[in-house]
Amino acid sequence: MSLEETKQLLRAYRITPNKLLGQNFMVEPSLYARLCSYAELESSDVVLDAGAGFGFLTRFLADKCRAVVAVEKDPQVAKVLCEQVGGLGNVSVIVGDVLKAPLPPFNKVIAIPPYYLSSQFVTWLFERRIDCAVLIVQKEFAQRLVAEVGSEEYGWLMVVGYQHAEVALLDIVPKEMFYPRPEVDSVIISLKPWKKKAFEVLDEALFLRLVKWLFTERNKKLSKALVPFLRSNYKLSKLDAEKLACSLPLQHKRVRELAPKDFGAILDALPS
Repeated sequence: MSLEETKQLLRAYRITPNKLLGQNFMVEPSLYARLCSYAELESSDVVLDAGAGFGFLTRFLADKCRAVVAVEKDPQVAKVLCEQVGGLGNVSVIVGDVLKAPLPPFNKVIAIPPYYLSSQFVTWLFERRIDCAVLIVQKEFAQRLVAEVGSEEYGWLMVVGYQHAEVALLDIVPKEMFYPRPEVDSVIISLKPWKKKAFEVLDEALFLRLVKWLFTERNKKLSKALVPFLRSNYKLSKLDAEKLACSLPLQHKRVRELAPKDFGAILDALPS
């Protein structure tokens, strides 16, 4: 889909791109084949296209695989999407929030999700059984997924991502390939779930809360950073929380110095 075609559709349907919904439309169709190649797309695959927009990637995918689940939150844009893919029997259009809407089964994801949804969407994907996901995301977000321990970009996202999947940064996608043009470049990334997780934890939801909390205190030593979390989640007095925190492994390390597996070890050492 060219830039001019995008502008024509926006004018024809009187749609103004919504910044709050992260509406930056891809205007470089040559990328579609590359996304499919990275996903090793086969004719038997069912693909989720989250943030399907006007459906041009959807149509490309529909010609390459068994079925496409196209999800679009904006009702105005979804109306155009339905018209664009209406004649395709292997495309299901779902209007709504991809994180909340009931979806049919899919085994691969090829999508350009809205930027504001990136963290939630990737975390949501980690909870699903898929073969792989190939996404276009903001460069800054992609760098957080593969950040080195101790770096400024290192945070909860890298820890949780490391546990669930092999993450690879592939190609740079210049901001000129979108309309309206975003402020930063993007990156194609691939997520391939480990056949066996890098490390197991007994309570995934508690693990996510723990890691997110600790990185709000990234420069503190673990023994200090943990106390408010322990008081809140285990209903402990300040004194008991401090005693427990000081009994844990790696208590003298600062949060930013902890490797991903360390967070799993910390959770396992907490009361069940």
